[in-house]
This record gives sequence, structure tokens and C-alpha cells, in this order.
Amino acid sequence: MAQVNPLVGDIPGNTDMVIGTVEKILATRAPDMIVFPELVLTAYPPEDLLLRASLDIRIDNAMARILACKFDTHLVIGYPGREDGRLYNMLAVICRGEVVATYRKQCLPNYQVFDEKRYFHAGNEPCVINIKGVDVGFTVCEDLWEPGPMAQAAAAGARLMVNINGSPFHVDKLHDRRAVLQQRQSEAAIPVIYVNQVGGQDELVFDGCSMALEGDGTLKALAPACEEALVPVRAVLASGQVSLEQGETAVMEEGAGLVYKVLVQGLHDYVTKNGFKGVVLGLSGGIDSALTLAIAVDALGEDRVHAVMMPFRYTAQMSLDDAALQANNFGVSYKVIPIETVYESFMASLAPEFEGTTVDLTEQNLQARCRGVMLMAISNKKGYLVLTTGNKSEMAVGYSTLYGDMAGGFDVLKDVPKMLVYALSRYRNAVPGNAVTEMIPSRIIERPPSAELAPGQVDEDNLPPYDILDKILELYIEHDQSAHAIIERGFAHDTVMRVLRLVDLNEYKRRQAPVGVRISKRGFGRDRRYPITSGWKLGE
Repeated sequence: MAQVNPLVGDIPGNTDMVIGTVEKILATRAPDMIVFPELVLTAYPPEDLLLRASLDIRIDNAMARILACKFDTHLVIGYPGREDGRLYNMLAVICRGEVVATYRKQCLPNYQVFDEKRYFHAGNEPCVINIKGVDVGFTVCEDLWEPGPMAQAAAAGARLMVNINGSPFHVDKLHDRRAVLQQRQSEAAIPVIYVNQVGGQDELVFDGCSMALEGDGTLKALAPACEEALVPVRAVLASGQVSLEQGETAVMEEGAGLVYKVLVQGLHDYVTKNGFKGVVLGLSGGIDSALTLAIAVDALGEDRVHAVMMPFRYTAQMSLDDAALQANNFGVSYKVIPIETVYESFMASLAPEFEGTTVDLTEQNLQARCRGVMLMAISNKKGYLVLTTGNKSEMAVGYSTLYGDMAGGFDVLKDVPKMLVYALSRYRNAVPGNAVTEMIPSRIIERPPSAELAPGQVDEDNLPPYDILDKILELYIEHDQSAHAIIERGFAHDTVMRVLRLVDLNEYKRRQAPVGVRISKRGFGRDRRYPITSGWKLGE
């Protein structure tokens, strides 16, 4: 199982990776088959790159290079292939320079982050070939989430199923995958080799976790999450049946630990694949920026992370102290740049426009926008990517400032609810081998969260308690429940109506927000598409 991290669109580079991976394996082993992920030559998802006129030329060149190597093993390669003028999500089995079989994906997902029907036609035929006496069936990703293709392959004589994937992470995804595979196996009673892509691609993170399951659903091999891996699986034919020997099974983190690993992977790949020198972020002394800093250091190393504290008259000394302490704990470059004079310059310039008005949110937002200007200037000058630090709870209800704290290129916490921010922070402090006991100072975790844009301000002046807010948001955003349905669960009527109204009103902000890692089944981005201009009324 070749669990690799390709780069979307880099067909020559991905071909080099495939060839290099095969050469590396064959230098020490003699496998009968090497299985790569879905669409490995383009990486997943290539989106509208599939519409480019030169796609076929580039894929043909890539396949010709692989065939020319004449590797003495069966290679399973995923690629976009055109037949009779139609584009398919395809799989080829290659051996000694010949294509011995092809398969066209039958079940095209068109939900959440998937839109394959936009690009591909569906196949309708099974693919079963004999390799060393074993009749092996082949399918692609979604084909195992529906009963038809597996049953079709088994009816055609398959005694072992190979399924290649580009399956992105969300919380509990590994459990979901195993449940689906076990359901298919209960129907066909044959082992499954499931090979998944790994790595970050914009807001998606492919966690890998390639696996091999016996015909009764027993786990026989498991690749690690968020790491490239070459995992051997041994299939044994006896009395006409195939069984899998026990192989390598990675120790899987669960809960906050796995989410943290996914966030690190997503940030690392976004920064490195896009060629940024490093990242810069505003370190406020609050928990969101504290967690973002920790993830950044773990993803990129302290030398590629620059933190900036930008205090104003409302910034507490506690915030200054805690930000400095955390920056020192993580060993990052750290600067303090007050925004008082910048703010006053803006106010002086705006005085004629503001004459006769009273102080309101405008002045608070101007503070955030001063900070945004500072961070973007540093980004331009030094080639750093600006990390914003807003969490999913804030993004949902618009508790953020356009062109202020939303100004930047990537938001690690974009799909992380506030209560999970706390859990992830505690998790990071508990990681063995920390330089100090509390890499994120406990006071940052324990103090009431505040934007510090007004005297004595705390978030709960404007929002419900986060434990309540997060539950309402999950029901509305991830489960599409109506206002009435949420109220019937015991939440206060006025609170629910206010929160849901804020979510709807702030769609225009989210459309202008940076991309960020998706960890839920319904993140803000590819898989939640609501109109900005809408007359939809809350209720049923």
C-alpha cells in the first residue's frame, strides 16, 4: 500500500514520485502488486484542471513514462482517462510495460466537498484479473460506499478487492470507513485492500489511514494518519480462498490528538506546497492565537514562525505577559508593535467624516484593521503567509472584522469550534517532551476570552456561553436542523433565533474569509453553499 502525498496539478512531479516510490520498494522487496491512491497522477481533487485542454497530453506523457520503466510488478495507478471522448476517473493495472487492465469508477460522489459529476462520466463494468493465482477485483473510492460495484466484482469471481481512494478527513472518518468496509465485506466476504492519499490540499486534509481488512472485517494492516507510508500486506491463497496475514498496524490517536495532527498536516502542506518562506500571526495573549502558534511551530518549526503582539490602550498587561511567555516557550521570533499611533492617524484623517457621530463598533473594528495592515505589510516585505486565528464559532456568527482579524491567507482554526479550541490547547500542553510544563500558559486557557477592543470587554457580552453556542451551531450548520427543531431540544427560543440569524447574516463575511482546514462533516467552504442575498426566513 503506497500511501503517498502528491501535489495537485503537478503531473510530471507526481509521475516522478510514483516511479521513485516503485524503485524504492523494488530495491528491497519483490511485491506482486504496488497500489497507489485515486487520481495519483493529478492528485485529488484536481477540480477544473480536469477541463484544461492539455490534460490528455500530460496524462499520456505520464503513462508513457511509467510504461517505459517496465517494472516487474503490477502497478495500480489512478488517473483521469478519456475514452470515446468521455472523461473517466480511472484505474490502470500495469505490468512489465503493458496496461493489463483498466477500470472506470462507477459511483461518482456529488455531495459535501465532492463534485465528480461535474467532470466525469460513470463506468458500469467490473474489473477482475488474475495475479499469481488470485482473482483480484478493483474499484475506486466511492464504489465501496455503495453495494453495487463490490457485489458485481464478487460475482465476476473476485476473491480479493483493491480499492484506491482520495478520501479526506473529518472527525470520526476512520470509524465511518471501517463501518462501510465491514458492511461490504459482510455482503461479499472477501478481503479488502484500501489505499488512501495523504496530505493537505487547500482546505482538505487526506489523512491516509490506508488499511487491509480480512473478509470478516478484522483489521490486518493499518498505515499511520497524516504520514507517507509504504505498508506491506501479504495475501495467501488456500483452497480457493484468500486470507490476509497479520501485518503492520499503526497506533492511531483519537479525539483531540488526531484532530491536532490533521491541523498540523493541513498547515504544513499549504505553506510548503505554495512556496511560502514561513508564517506570521498576531499573538494577542488569547487562546485562539496561542493554539494557532503551537500548530504553526509543530507544522513548520520555530524558525519559520514570526509572532507579533500589537497592543492598544485596551490590551491588558496579562495579555502582554502571556504572549511573551508563550513566544519564548516555543522559541519563535517575536516583536511588539503598538498600534496606538497608527490608530490615531486614521482617526485624525477620518475626523471630518466622523464629525457629529458617536463612538460605536466602527472604532473597535478600526483597531482590528490597523493590526491587519501591519501583518499584511510584514507578509509583503518578508514573504510570510499571514495566519488568521478565528475559530468556527466566531466565523459562524460574524464575531470578526473584515479586513482586520480576517485579513490573511490561511485560518488553521476555521472549522474548529471554540470548545474544541480549549480541548486542543490542553492536549498540546500534555504532549510528552515539552520544553516546559505548559507550552500554552494555563492562564491563557482559563481566562474569559476577549477581543480586547473595549474596556472590560469579554466575548460573552455579545455571545451566548461557548458551550451553548457550539451546540446550537453544530445542529444548524452540520446537521441542517431548523430553528424550531433546535428549540425543541431545550435551547432558549431567543438565543436560538439570534444565533441562527447571525449565521445567516454573516455569509458575506465568510465568502471573504481565508481558506482553512476542514475537520467537520460540514465546514465553511466547499461543502456549505448558502446564498448571501436571501429572503429565507428562520423557522421550520
